[in-house]
Amino acid sequence: MAISSGLNAYKAATLSDADAKAIANQGCAEMDSGNQVASKSSKYGKRLAKIAKALGNNINGTPVNYKVYMTSDVNAWAMANGCVRVYSGLMDMMNDNEIEGVLGHELGHVALGHSLAEMKASYAIVAAHDAISATSGVASQLSRSQLGDIAEGAINAKYSRDKESEADDFSFDLLKKRVIC
Repeated sequence: MAISSGLNAYKAATLSDADAKAIANQGCAEMDSGNQVASKSSKYGKRLAKIAKALGNNINGTPVNYKVYMTSDVNAWAMANGCVRVYSGLMDMMNDNEIEGVLGHELGHVALGHSLAEMKASYAIVAAHDAISATSGVASQLSRSQLGDIAEGAINAKYSRDKESEADDFSFDLLKKRVIC
């Protein structure tokens, strides 16, 4: 058991960016399956498409995938793989420029590596609690529950003030290019 725990800790410490993005892909799919996603033809889908076009569909070489979750919750988040989600409750409260600012901030966390670091940290927490086999690809070894835990950890990340400020600056610069600010 001690050897297995040591291997898990080593794996978590050496998790590659590609493995973290693969975990993010699966975690995002898990989140999507547990939420009602607005259709592209809905008022939310059309509005988000307009906002996404303004923000761009690529962040530092990572394709961005935008979707709206139909919930009264007020939230938006992004994962290291370019998965960006905004809740309809937030869209109901803000105009398009405000949503652009929020999503630009979330994209900043991706562009600046904050989301990737948080994904790796969430994986390390799961690895500390569960034995993960050392025989195949990291993402394929994770159960749906573990993927959900990692996704929730990444979504609910509490970034430092410095990282929040960096993401704010990124969003400001992104919007400034469009002469929004």
